Amino acid sequence: MKFAKELCIGVAASALFSMAGGALAQTVSLGAVLPLTGASASVGDDQRRGIELAVEQINAHNGVLGQKLQVIVEDSGGVAATALSSARKLVSVNKVPVVLGEFSSGITIPVGEYVVQQGDVHINIGSSSPQIRKIGSGSFSVIGLDDLSARFAAGDVFGQNLKDVAFIAPNNSYGQGVANEFKKRFESLGGKVSSVVLYSEGQSTYRRELQQMSRSSPQAYVYSAYGQEAATINREAYELGLNKQKWYGIYLTMCTSDTLPQAAQGQEGLEVASVGDGGKSYEQAYRSRYKEAPKSSFGSYAYDGVMVAAAAINKAGSADPARIRAAMKAMPAYSGATGTIAFDDGGQRKEQPYDKVKFDSKVVSR
Repeated sequence: MKFAKELCIGVAASALFSMAGGALAQTVSLGAVLPLTGASASVGDDQRRGIELAVEQINAHNGVLGQKLQVIVEDSGGVAATALSSARKLVSVNKVPVVLGEFSSGITIPVGEYVVQQGDVHINIGSSSPQIRKIGSGSFSVIGLDDLSARFAAGDVFGQNLKDVAFIAPNNSYGQGVANEFKKRFESLGGKVSSVVLYSEGQSTYRRELQQMSRSSPQAYVYSAYGQEAATINREAYELGLNKQKWYGIYLTMCTSDTLPQAAQGQEGLEVASVGDGGKSYEQAYRSRYKEAPKSSFGSYAYDGVMVAAAAINKAGSADPARIRAAMKAMPAYSGATGTIAFDDGGQRKEQPYDKVKFDSKVVSR
């Protein structure tokens, strides 16, 4: 999958990145819950790679508190119950002070709530539902929430003289949030969302939902969907001839990560951005290590999540969760791979840069 940038604005039960055995006593441990299997496995693997690159970078520069850093990664399987079991293991057995993850808001929220209830620090590295704000004190987001992405998407679509659109997203916390935010902002500009469809996850077909959307004869389709489910939606939309209208993806790499190129060719959308010198350095390190371009933008947010956690631990001078939480709240703006990260009073990223992107199977650069 390749994207052209138009406008800048195994799974085992756990994977361990660190020294092992007797070296553990000289190691600072963090935890992460990621969707390494399931519908979002492609993104989860990219998040894992981002974490791995951050650990290597930190340990090459004296580690954390003068010790090696490790991140214990647990697979959520894309299932909330499994993710909670993984979080319990990280907190109760591995005794980590910080847990990063997940990707789907419907999983991130219960994981985050559990982590902060136990007194640990939670860092959201991939979810954007406004409901993330309700996790509570001790939860921080290095990625912007959907009030920011919906504002960008609505303005971008409306600016293309598209005034009547249909919208489809998963029927979960994330999908409900982004659908409501987009509709509100698009219609405030003078546009019309003639159809909103929230689909049930895990279906083998979405033809009924697509046909329902098409009845309103929209000028364009706006959507957001997870990798494997998006692949089905895109393939069936292609088979139904709906790709003759413009398709606009919110988080386009997520929407097309598992899609056949011909089904996504020409789609446009937004993507959370990796900007500035840090973003360039991250992409170079990724290409050097994995011999390919980043599969999504979400790995860079996992990278920044680890970097921010390490900076907070060093600032706190301790791996004690309470001291880390205080250091996170007092942390000045951090310049990361995804741009400048500063938290509001609720621990959420204040500003989020986005890229306007287009899927083109023939274009290598983004």
